[in-house]
Amino acid sequence: MSGTKPLVIHRISALDLRVETWPWPFAEERRSEIDAHFAEKQREKPATWNGRVLLGRNPVFSDGRLSASYFETDFASFLAWRDWSFPDPGVFNGFGMGALRCADGAFVLGEMGQHTSNAGRIYFASGTPDLNDIRDGAVDIPGSVTRELEEETGLLPGEYETDPHWHCIYTGTALAMIRLLRIGLPGEVVRERIERNLAAQHQPELSAIHLVRGPRDLTSAMPHFVTAFLEAQFAA
Repeated sequence: MSGTKPLVIHRISALDLRVETWPWPFAEERRSEIDAHFAEKQREKPATWNGRVLLGRNPVFSDGRLSASYFETDFASFLAWRDWSFPDPGVFNGFGMGALRCADGAFVLGEMGQHTSNAGRIYFASGTPDLNDIRDGAVDIPGSVTRELEEETGLLPGEYETDPHWHCIYTGTALAMIRLLRIGLPGEVVRERIERNLAAQHQPELSAIHLVRGPRDLTSAMPHFVTAFLEAQFAA
């Protein structure tokens, strides 16, 4: 996308994302403002739920490894931090993404529904890690990607091949850990199957499925780290 700063894509083979107990000063010092903000968001979108999420700190890229520490907080604090233009620059939202690529080269992306906190945004299957993603004291990003992909598309692990490496893009406030997933079906077939799965759900997260076959299919509704990854894939 023109006019935006190029992002560095780190090729990573190992993730070391330890979970620690850390009281977030932003969440403690601005508690009343955060609660008021969340109450307003709930009035706008009653389905918004104040669950527990995991955010990251201190990312280090070294010798094919990404290390970082994660801490637990509530979704209300995360939402306020995001909506208020990230007042604590030492914290990032670090999540896994499953970049599903079809046999004809098309990438599959989902558009978030209007009832979600990211309405209209288009990206790969993903989600901010939560307590269900903790394994042996660390954030299990591979497991998070598998879970999110199944929840959003209905696809199971045995139906696609998983690349061993991660393409990690750090923007300062977000850290996208993208893993390439390959499925041996053409894009239109995969899209139709996912759409059937969404139609069977009471309130699906996704409102539409998009196929991206080249740079011309990129839009401003896709985050910069998603378009950077796709541009690199198409260039290769």
